[in-house]
Amino acid sequence: MKIVMIGGGPGGLGAAGAAKGTDPKAETIVYTQFEDVAYSPCGIPFVHGKEIDSFDRLFLATKEQYMEQGIDVHYETTVNAIDRANKRINVAGEGDISYDKLILCSGWRYKELDIPGQDLDGIYRVKNIRSAMNWDKFLDNVKTAVVVECGPIAVEMVSAMVHRGIKTTLVDPNPWPMADVVDPDIIEPVRKDWEEAGVDMRWGERVTAFRGDKTVTHVETTFGDVQADIVILGTPKVPNNDLATEAGLQIGSTGGIVIDSKGQTSDPNIYAAGDCAEIVHGVTNLPLQGLTGSHAYAQGKVAGVNAAGGERIYQPVHVPWGMLAGEWMIGGFSFGETTATAVGMEYVCGKTTGITRARYYPGVRPITVKLLVDPKTRGLLGAQMVGGEGVKERADFLGVASRAGLTIDALATMENVYSPAIGALNEPIQIAAADAVMKLDGKV
Repeated sequence: MKIVMIGGGPGGLGAAGAAKGTDPKAETIVYTQFEDVAYSPCGIPFVHGKEIDSFDRLFLATKEQYMEQGIDVHYETTVNAIDRANKRINVAGEGDISYDKLILCSGWRYKELDIPGQDLDGIYRVKNIRSAMNWDKFLDNVKTAVVVECGPIAVEMVSAMVHRGIKTTLVDPNPWPMADVVDPDIIEPVRKDWEEAGVDMRWGERVTAFRGDKTVTHVETTFGDVQADIVILGTPKVPNNDLATEAGLQIGSTGGIVIDSKGQTSDPNIYAAGDCAEIVHGVTNLPLQGLTGSHAYAQGKVAGVNAAGGERIYQPVHVPWGMLAGEWMIGGFSFGETTATAVGMEYVCGKTTGITRARYYPGVRPITVKLLVDPKTRGLLGAQMVGGEGVKERADFLGVASRAGLTIDALATMENVYSPAIGALNEPIQIAAADAVMKLDGKV
């Protein structure tokens, strides 16, 4: 059995490891266009912001360790085409390579803006770790930065620029940061911190051109010109699916490759995982694309097991997520009020602001919890949170609660840990749930 992976991110390496674990005799080959595999690009902004002291800490394993596992990684290698009829791929410098099963983990790229000057030097797309190492040195001499659109990585990069003392202008056509993901009340503490730190935030505005002689020097916008020693792109992620499209694989409405619960594409010999694939949302049953590294890794393991002859199913996702945004943690599961309203979904919202520890214990921080509930089934539709700590654990719990079908009534009467150093007497999830129950029962 010869199993070939295209892409060396969490999906590709997860698939390779799972395939090898399922069939130790399988020949597993990974092709990546980059110099490295299996590092955490999500950690790059925190090295730039000096919270992490070295890029070396972002690597998950050495190249030698992959060799010892029997995974053959071809670095800095481009795959040109897929020949489905003959079960071959064309690889630059290697020619045609056969496969028994192929797993596409080609990942994502930033959506490009249709404006002049995108090829100028000085425009930073945060992704590749080797490139980030060079950009980090460059940042030592940067005085002014322009962040173009404020997606999740851009949120972290704005805070990194603040930590480095770089004057930052943020230009976004949306009305608040991560507007397609986060509700305005949840992101407000982050926005307020940026304002106090001197970030010039231009919501509802657009960049119209990048200007400079070979290297960007300023940015033209709908409100005027802005000086820029560096431009950081924070545009949405789009799937890298040129190979799949040219090969005639089915592409879904999100732009991701359509896969079933086993990770299998419209070609039974080809699987897909990660940002290039389209998966099912567990609450709405609608297709999703472009989630987190943990999702890509889990999907890769499913594809790898099945490609190697095993059997594993990937469940519809309830999307627990979380991130550090400046001094605040934000997160949740599924979606918030903005998305629910946009798709015309009926919901009742329960909300509270509580505390993460006993009020008298040092380091106590606030946390706001907002729960969205289906008024007919009383089941969870989504949640969003912002606080000083404890967001990740609550997001994980609420995602599982939703998958298990727990009602808001169960959460309103839930038991919770009370210990002054790690948990308050009143759990904020329970209080928010009780608020929702009161509204559902017409008592408020």
